[in-house]
Amino acid sequence: MPSLKNNQTGVMPEGFDASEIEDAKTLKKMLREHKKKQQAGPRTKVFRRILGYIFRYYRARFILVVISIIIGSIGTAMIPVILTLLTSTYIEPSTLGGDGVLPLWKFLVIAAALYIVAVSFSTTYNVLMARIGQGVLYHIRRDMFVNMQKLPISYFDRHLSGDIMSVYTNDVDALRQFISQTLPQLIIAVVTLTALIIIMLYYSLWLLLIVLAVVGVMILVVTKVGGASSRYFILQQTALGKVDGYIEESMHGQKVIKVFCHEEEAKKEFDEKNDALCRHATSANTYANVLMPVLQNIGNILYVIIAVVGSLMIVLGATNIGLGSIGTTDLSSYTYLIAVVVGFLSIAKSFTQQIATISQQINFVAMAKAGGNRIFAIMDEKPEEDNGYVELVWAKRTADGGVEPSDTYTGLWAWKHPHKAEGTVTYVELKGDIEMHDVDFAYVPGKTVLHDVTLYAKPGQKVAFVGATGAGKTTITNLINRFYDIEDGKIRYDGININKIKKPDLRRSLGIVLQDTNLFTGTIKDNIRYGKLDATDEEIVAAAKLANAHDFIMRLPDGYDTVLESDGANLSQGQRQLISIARTACENAPVIILDEATSSIDTRTEQLVQDGMDQLMNGRTVFVIAHRLSTVRNSNVIMVLDHGRIIERGTHEQLLEMKGTYYKLYTGAFELE
Repeated sequence: MPSLKNNQTGVMPEGFDASEIEDAKTLKKMLREHKKKQQAGPRTKVFRRILGYIFRYYRARFILVVISIIIGSIGTAMIPVILTLLTSTYIEPSTLGGDGVLPLWKFLVIAAALYIVAVSFSTTYNVLMARIGQGVLYHIRRDMFVNMQKLPISYFDRHLSGDIMSVYTNDVDALRQFISQTLPQLIIAVVTLTALIIIMLYYSLWLLLIVLAVVGVMILVVTKVGGASSRYFILQQTALGKVDGYIEESMHGQKVIKVFCHEEEAKKEFDEKNDALCRHATSANTYANVLMPVLQNIGNILYVIIAVVGSLMIVLGATNIGLGSIGTTDLSSYTYLIAVVVGFLSIAKSFTQQIATISQQINFVAMAKAGGNRIFAIMDEKPEEDNGYVELVWAKRTADGGVEPSDTYTGLWAWKHPHKAEGTVTYVELKGDIEMHDVDFAYVPGKTVLHDVTLYAKPGQKVAFVGATGAGKTTITNLINRFYDIEDGKIRYDGININKIKKPDLRRSLGIVLQDTNLFTGTIKDNIRYGKLDATDEEIVAAAKLANAHDFIMRLPDGYDTVLESDGANLSQGQRQLISIARTACENAPVIILDEATSSIDTRTEQLVQDGMDQLMNGRTVFVIAHRLSTVRNSNVIMVLDHGRIIERGTHEQLLEMKGTYYKLYTGAFELE
């Protein structure tokens, strides 16, 4: 199996490629350098875009979530205050009856009410965030898929399908974790910490300073340990994409693996990728797992420090210990000091728990940012350019033999060609007249693969391309349907420069049978109808008969309603190709491109298909790419290509008389490969 190494995988930060990074130190260094480069220019904000989706589709729900979080968090933060009040009020047995103070049962009711409020609003925001999260992911997946349909073929040449699939699965799941859990947890932590700081400031400034000092140590630990964990989680995400891509490729090529006895090599290569994933995941989770116990023990140390300092404050009878003590006269009492210290112990515990919660979410934030960058990289990929303005419309014949637009389908099509300078519109009948003049083309700038290609294909003609693999045969047909744009020269379709024709309209006029068949999950009927969604059952059957596929389809258990799965794995290669040909026949396009259309069909079936193809090609312009020279003998013109140049052209008989390359190919003196 070929290696899945790819320099075009998604990015971590915007514009950053981490696909080939093998260790966290290198990643850390490259991230630092990348950050410096990016400071001078604008950057796409991943989390801003995520919030943009939330506010665009779920603004009211999210505001309700924030309100619920604020109320629930304040309710939770007030529970230690109740504990402080209980301690200061009822620390002496004489006060338990409630003489002159709020009865004990009312305090307990208030505490229970706060718990109920916290639980109720917590349930509310969790339910809402689950719905918001799935809704946002729905829109993100949809936008990503919609934009992917607009991308040029060259994008898929540069990107592995398995890596793209990883974006739809692993990276989208990272966003789900962030939206549904991490985002509300961070909001809760911020609100709760703010409330706790205010409460601590009210009761004791000195104890608050101690808490903040210890929290500073915790933040330092989170920065060091959590930062390392985040880097490894990014590497884990990239490695996971590679593993998914390799698995997808191996499943698709399982027959090839077995035919060439490549199982051991496939296992070895998978083990390498799996080991990298395991290594990065182990490091990431090791740091993550170490972080929590460290923070918990620092929190325990803080608990002890507050207990010791608080005891000293009680013994010394500290006064004016907080903002709440200003203007009072009896705050030196042991009762109040004990209550403050007891309450502070509970508050400090809650405070450190919130810091720990934030540290837990750092890894998910990093993964969400990495995944979000890969997702938005696909969304931001430049769509296929289409500056065409000539459209394909229904037409009807005029009295003078011309064409004009029609409101109904008549079997006749025309190009609607606006002339902006004159302010007029002309209608040109779609005939299938294609010309190429001095065309040069390169997939990579500077490496030309077609040189000065000139050809003429008149309506009804059959033009064949012959040559070795890599000679440029398929490239020519890719230029006709504008999968790629030429570097120099002209291509005209019915006298119109194809750059002026809208790409969807251009491709609608072309029927293509590819060497690699692609059947989709669904019935045979649906697959044949793929090129013409409004085709009737009668048209589908007629197309199948034309391709000589009708007989074998009728022998299947459910006939045309037989469901195909896994690219038609339950059919033979020849049967799949016949359905592909029937699909093109159903489309009924005036120009047909046959790219090794009979390469997967045996000689006997080929003759049956050829008979049907002759009917299909009648009156149409046909481009044929074939290795079997027997399939191109009846072509109007045969063009022999070599290294991107047309070296011979003519009919079968004319080329044989030349006794050149075609003659040697036909007589077996040369091999096509």
